Amino acid sequence: MLLKQIRTLILQETIIEWRLKYAINGILLYLISVIFISYLSFRSQVSSLNPVIWNTLFWIIILFTAVNAVTKSFIQLNRGRLIYYYSIANPAAIILSKVIYNTLLLIGIGLTGLFMYSLVLGNPIDDLLLFIVNLLLGSVGFAGVLTMNSGIASKAANSTTLMAILSFPVILPLLLIIIRISKNALEGLDWSASYGPITYLCAIDIIVITISTILFPYIWRS
Repeated sequence: MLLKQIRTLILQETIIEWRLKYAINGILLYLISVIFISYLSFRSQVSSLNPVIWNTLFWIIILFTAVNAVTKSFIQLNRGRLIYYYSIANPAAIILSKVIYNTLLLIGIGLTGLFMYSLVLGNPIDDLLLFIVNLLLGSVGFAGVLTMNSGIASKAANSTTLMAILSFPVILPLLLIIIRISKNALEGLDWSASYGPITYLCAIDIIVITISTILFPYIWRS
């Protein structure tokens, strides 16, 4: 029953986004604009751009794009739609469907961003597979944290500010681990050097999604 509700809600979310389109188009426009501005800032140094700067700038772009993409999960839902969801679906199904949908969205954004970013600023990545695995796990973490905080913030008056405050303590360590794994991928280090950070990243993803599933029903009923 729960899986059926999750599948139905994901499908409904996809159909709504596809019909409106302005949300996804806005996110892509934001992503392209930031990458283009980065290119204009570093175009004279593209051939000699420091991999550390390349890595850090890429994840800052992805993080802020993710925040813009996921903020709308609950904050932009009108009261009528919230009541509709409340009456037809299990709260756990609602939060899990949102997390899964946002994870898929962020993976798409991340891969698109990586392609365009590499196109204009070069690609110093030595181990592309490790970088992409890191991108997938990072997308799960960003989606879990930002979706849950969007649900909490939607209950408050100044929701956008509250979401930023709630997200920062969890996003920061998550981002540091992601950047560390990416650095290993850029340097082409053996996978054994990344096993520890990958384990921590997986653990954070699991903890965030588990806590979201447990706590969200209480927030949803309030």
